[in-house]
Amino acid sequence: MTSLVAQSLNVTLRRKPVLSDIDLAFTPGRLTMVLGPNGAGKTTLLRTLAGLLAPATGLVLFDGRPVARVNGPERARAISYLHQSGTVAWPISVLHVVALGRLPHGEEPDSLPSLGRNAVVEAIAAVGLQGFEDRPATELSGGERARVLLARALATKAPVLLVDEPIAALDPRHQLRVLDVLRTYAKAGAIVVAITHDLTLAARYADEVVLMDRGTVRAHATPEEVLTQANLAASFGVEARILNDAGRLVIVAENPLSSAS
Repeated sequence: MTSLVAQSLNVTLRRKPVLSDIDLAFTPGRLTMVLGPNGAGKTTLLRTLAGLLAPATGLVLFDGRPVARVNGPERARAISYLHQSGTVAWPISVLHVVALGRLPHGEEPDSLPSLGRNAVVEAIAAVGLQGFEDRPATELSGGERARVLLARALATKAPVLLVDEPIAALDPRHQLRVLDVLRTYAKAGAIVVAITHDLTLAARYADEVVLMDRGTVRAHATPEEVLTQANLAASFGVEARILNDAGRLVIVAENPLSSAS
């Protein structure tokens, strides 16, 4: 079974501590949503989990091995990472962009084997972009490009998927569609970790929530356990109402507090 673990993780950027004493274990089959105010260290956490940043101390372990010791091609097949500000710089087709997700498997986008072609077709369908295959990715809207890049990450078929604010540029319908895709990918046996600022959608879709604050983990548990008035006041500096709508949490941030504890 795939495992991804952070042990006593400390990360320093430009001589400034960004993450402090992070201990987390992520479970296959579960969608984990990472929440926290701006500057809490959420993106740094994902980049470190992906092996893109080296911790000052501590370890990230993939299947019991330090991520830093997993060679590049193997790591690219194992951990698919989607950055929040990913772009498409060249006017290549949607199909070609998504097919780039097969490069870690040694497959060329212009001559994919059947396994790769199936992975690309499934990824494009998952994000709802059938019929867009031949369109230049640079001519799409920002939300459509975001879904193209998610499809590229899905096409890798990695057992670990790390996505940074995947719904930030999307309209409500496509926000729900992308979160359905992430939950389905997790339920198929993957580790999926996603950053979001939408508290209610996190409560609805997440199996577990990591609440970060000032580079540390304030709480890591189910949405009901983490998304409390006390935690939201302390981390986000807001007074919030926590409602229950037919078994689903709805979080309404009402008033900013003078300071967060």
